[in-house]
Amino acid sequence: MPKNSKVVKRELDDEVIESVKDLLSNEDSSDDAFKKSELMVDDQEEKDVDVEEGSDVEDERPAWNSKLQYILAQVGFSVGLGNVWRFPYLCQKNGGGAYLVPYLILLLIIGIPLFFLELAVGQRIRRGSIGVWNYISPKLGGIGFASCVVCFFVALYYNVIIGWSLFYFSQSFQHPLPWDQCPLVKNASHTFVEPECEKSSATTYYWYREALNISSSLSESGGLNWKMTICLLAAWVMVCLAMIKGIQSSGKIMYFSSLFPYVVLLCFLIRGLLLNGSVDGIRHMFTPKLEKMLEPKVWREAATQVFFALGLGFGGVIAFSSYNKRDNNCHFDAVLVSFINFFTSVLATLVVFAVLGFKANIINEKCVIQNSEKILKLLKTGNLSQDMIPHHINFSSITAEDYNLVYDIIQKVKEGEFDSLGLKSCQIEDELKKAVQGTGLAFIAFTEAMTHFPASPFWSVMFFLMLVNLGLGSMFGTIEGIITPIVDTFKVRKEILTVICCLVAFFIGLIFVQRSGNYFVTMFDDYSATLPLLIVVILENIAVIRIYGIDKFMEDLKDMLGFSPSQYYYYMWKYVSPFVLLCLLVASIVQMGLSPPGYSAWIEDKAMEELHSYPTWGMIVCISLMVLAILPVPIVFMVRRCNLIDDSSGSLASVSYKRGRIIKEPVNLEGDSTSLIHGKSPSEVPSPNFGKNIYRKQTGSPTLDTAPNGRYGIGYLMADMPDMPESDL
Repeated sequence: MPKNSKVVKRELDDEVIESVKDLLSNEDSSDDAFKKSELMVDDQEEKDVDVEEGSDVEDERPAWNSKLQYILAQVGFSVGLGNVWRFPYLCQKNGGGAYLVPYLILLLIIGIPLFFLELAVGQRIRRGSIGVWNYISPKLGGIGFASCVVCFFVALYYNVIIGWSLFYFSQSFQHPLPWDQCPLVKNASHTFVEPECEKSSATTYYWYREALNISSSLSESGGLNWKMTICLLAAWVMVCLAMIKGIQSSGKIMYFSSLFPYVVLLCFLIRGLLLNGSVDGIRHMFTPKLEKMLEPKVWREAATQVFFALGLGFGGVIAFSSYNKRDNNCHFDAVLVSFINFFTSVLATLVVFAVLGFKANIINEKCVIQNSEKILKLLKTGNLSQDMIPHHINFSSITAEDYNLVYDIIQKVKEGEFDSLGLKSCQIEDELKKAVQGTGLAFIAFTEAMTHFPASPFWSVMFFLMLVNLGLGSMFGTIEGIITPIVDTFKVRKEILTVICCLVAFFIGLIFVQRSGNYFVTMFDDYSATLPLLIVVILENIAVIRIYGIDKFMEDLKDMLGFSPSQYYYYMWKYVSPFVLLCLLVASIVQMGLSPPGYSAWIEDKAMEELHSYPTWGMIVCISLMVLAILPVPIVFMVRRCNLIDDSSGSLASVSYKRGRIIKEPVNLEGDSTSLIHGKSPSEVPSPNFGKNIYRKQTGSPTLDTAPNGRYGIGYLMADMPDMPESDL
């Protein structure tokens, strides 16, 4: 190189250095003006910065301590009481082992794809349900609010069930168990068995009279049940203490609340398989009735169970996922949690029917003994001939097979007058066909079976402690679906919000611990969540796939995961899942219209349940629950559409950070509504005093301590850079 060219190079270097000095000094002088611009970021907004990996800016959002803790949280949320007392009932009712086929198909069609979708958007945007859908389109921000309302409704009555479990847990530390036998009533002359208990059973009486002290109808309040009120308070205190620090406190509890139920289920399975009749129960359970697969009702109920088993639409999945790192493999998480949920349901079904098979065997033995005594009396009175009885039959130690042989012979010989003999067929299958679900399974059928276990108090303590843990795991996700979106959106202190939420929920929940409270639990369970959640998930699917764009979403997943997801998800999200969800919504509406709204009321005099219709005010409450749950969607849409609220104050984050850029979010709905994070053109953004200078982090250049705003490290570009292709998510 010629000598004079070196001089020219040195002069150019000096000019570059001077330019940098001028640049930095200009930055300081214009700092005040810049802070007054629309690109100003306050301290609260710093917490929502989505920073590029390797930058000096730390994201202040809480994070899971480990991947195991996160998986346990998602498993604890998705695996709940429904896996224990709903899935076995559906499996028995809809074809036994054949029911698993439509369930698995629908798990692959709507379960895993939609679960993966919620995990992905929560992890990428790192906000709760309100922030996520507001980012995709402000007009659809009501989806997040609707999820919060549904979560609140479900939390109100779900914690009541935990309270019931706590009550039974506290009563299990005695031998014999208090629901083992019917109580005796004493009067002046003699002692007799409680009539209500004698007409039903010991466990049924204990549930309805001792635990709930239930009234005869929804309209009869009967006042508060103080025992259940204390248990409900204890349940909310447990939830509040576990959630008060967010995932820092609840995450540690997940290790016990999520794993302990599996220990109990395995113990029950091993113990159940050693009981007489357990194999009969399991055989009955998994004997496939293939003709059932042709019934549309079976597919509708399987789709509904898949939908609710994974907790879709509640916002808890999104909330938990938002605390993940951006490069976490959420696809693996979606598949893993979905199949853990499925296998947990199958495990619970094995346990339930092993125990119910044992219970059916005991009831069948009692039936054989009672009817054998009737036959002996008929033989003594001459109504039956001894010649009808096979010679090998010994009534003092008769088996179920021998009794059924005698029963069939008598039925054929005495065909005309058989009904007047009062004999009953004692078949284990008949007892197993009595489908039981929900509270009837947990607090009546299962508790009755456990009274026949050796060391029954121990098994009762384990069972109800398992129910408490299953309920708490789901409650953590449900409350997180309320707390996280509100904290992200309105920047309130999580501790204060958690305490207020739990207090309000407890006082509203007092309606569920009246003597008529069980009927309100049924009402909320039937009407507060089903249709609203279906609508929420349909809108979630439309928001991501249609408004944001399926192609851009797939690119975002590739950027986040490091590999391209299977095209299977592309077609599921775009075509199959929306179609199946719409069919499920229509079928649910039709089913709701065809079946008259009502509830099962316990009639004390008859000691049995009767179906009652809701009174007029009850129907208004049912409709109001559905309307209130979905009302935020149209309200937010109209508010955004008509610009009824001015967002220029920046109560929500007015600046969104993406990898390599700062982008101003518009306060109105003009512009491109298909982008997750909206941006304005440079001409729309007031520029600070330093003009249109753009700061770019150069590869290999020295790292500067300040950026144009004076607080964030270099590596963010102002406005839109056409040469910087970045994920729009």
